[in-house]
Amino acid sequence: MTMTDLHDLTLTEQAAAIRGRTVSPTELVDHHLRRIEESNGALGAYRTVDPPGARRAAAAVEARLAAARDDGEGLPPLLGVPLSVKDTWPVAGLPFTAGSAAFDDRTAPADAAVVGALREAGAVLLGTTTAAEFGCSSYTETVFATARSPYDLTRGAGGSSGGAAASVAAGLAAGALGSDGGGSVRIPAAACGVVGLKPSRGRVSPAPATDALGLATAGPLARTVADTALLLDVMAFSTPGDAATLPAPPAGYFRACAGRAPGPLRIGVLPRTEGQHPEAALACRRTAELLAGLGHHVTDAPPYDPAEYQPDFSVLWSVLAAAVPVPPAREDLLLPLTRWLRDRGRAHDAVRLYTAMASLSATARALCHRYADFDAVLSPTTDQPPLPVGCLTDPDDPERTFLRMLAHTPRTPLANLTGQPSISLPLHRTPDGLPIGVMLTGRLHEEGVLLSLAAQLEQADPWPRHAVRPVAARPERTAR
Repeated sequence: MTMTDLHDLTLTEQAAAIRGRTVSPTELVDHHLRRIEESNGALGAYRTVDPPGARRAAAAVEARLAAARDDGEGLPPLLGVPLSVKDTWPVAGLPFTAGSAAFDDRTAPADAAVVGALREAGAVLLGTTTAAEFGCSSYTETVFATARSPYDLTRGAGGSSGGAAASVAAGLAAGALGSDGGGSVRIPAAACGVVGLKPSRGRVSPAPATDALGLATAGPLARTVADTALLLDVMAFSTPGDAATLPAPPAGYFRACAGRAPGPLRIGVLPRTEGQHPEAALACRRTAELLAGLGHHVTDAPPYDPAEYQPDFSVLWSVLAAAVPVPPAREDLLLPLTRWLRDRGRAHDAVRLYTAMASLSATARALCHRYADFDAVLSPTTDQPPLPVGCLTDPDDPERTFLRMLAHTPRTPLANLTGQPSISLPLHRTPDGLPIGVMLTGRLHEEGVLLSLAAQLEQADPWPRHAVRPVAARPERTAR
């Protein structure tokens, strides 16, 4: 394996190479740091790069390897693997802006619980990735950088975990930690041609934050289903005080699920929505045919209407934006969409919020009953290929921006409402090479089945491990 090939290894392969002593942790980290230096100016993937911290962590891994048994027994699963973390999760000692100029002087005092779990599993954190301001948008265009799809730099990486997805797709990290409150892992996964999983509600602790409204969760982004499962194994835990909790699965459970066939399942295919791009429709149709060929029972699923959830969902989304404690003197630094959402959120009283929450709970139950006959529901992740940078935003009319966002991603919020696991897979390319994601949403708490099904699809129709188009360099602004 040459140095130029190291980023071609999957996360699982990089972990095995470290444990097998065929690649040194310092080599691997330095290789990724060079790639970041060369490409991040054009991609906008990283908000903050931490070479000193990453190299210290790599050196600590080398010391641990030197003291370990030759067979690697007792070593943690992510030892030496270079990862990125979305800038909505605090990483101790690094800037923690949540994508906002209002917090451009804030440093995280401690790790989020899930970040600490990645460190405990041996991961080396390269830095934090560009995120939409407060995670509010389905695109990642901030005052710091615009995250772009490595497949076409004129197109956005999606949001709000756009930088995280771009870092994985371009080989600037082996995997990434994102978050998903309405599609924010799956949308950028689709735009960047990687795998993105929104776990079940309660599967991953949000500490030190809370998920009082039940929408958002941490989620992994990776190039393969096996990599995604390995990350979820590390991330799956609860802490005291979490609003929703699930028992921790046995060690390696999700990775084992990704390594076995799911057996015949019942798959429902959502009907095509108005305005859906022909390539998105084709991606769904091809995947349905592939599933049928693999022995699954594939039938049409009942339709849904976005109007069933969008009015109440918009209330919760605006209240979440308004709840971020921004110093009054810094409100003017917020982007137009964020300011508009916060104004709307402040206009809702407690009764309106409670009514919206109750209504969405009823809607979630109805959706679960509607699709109860299916083990998984299939659809395109988004209705369009990766969108040109700036095409969703209207600075003079943030309400129009918000409505455009909802129209682009009418299905991704459904799993956030129901709490079900949902995964985006890069199973299709347009004729000009742009990635199209397909989405499978599983039964509540059954990530294992969903990962088995996703791995079966990957084996039947493998996708590229990362974007192969060259990325032109621009001056890097975020290295520390």
